[in-house]
Amino acid sequence: MYKFFVFWLVSFMSKLSPIEQYVIDEVKRRRVQLGISQKELSFLLDVSEGYVGLVESAKTDDKYSLKRVNDLAVILQCSPKDLLPKDAFLE
Repeated sequence: MYKFFVFWLVSFMSKLSPIEQYVIDEVKRRRVQLGISQKELSFLLDVSEGYVGLVESAKTDDKYSLKRVNDLAVILQCSPKDLLPKDAFLE
């Protein structure tokens, strides 16, 4: 219930859809679990140093593309589907 509320609150405050916010949160959770900094992940993605920070910031509506989700899955040692919610969001 709490997790759903956080997704709803963040989605309400930003222009991101619930599924976009879910992917961002799941990538961040796995990144932190693996001990990878935002700067390191940006380097591994071959993007600007602050890219991951922008995506993870609630102040912007930056998000990961499907191609980037695939790249993230390789780096985070998981399947792209592991970064997506199990069930569809009803918006």
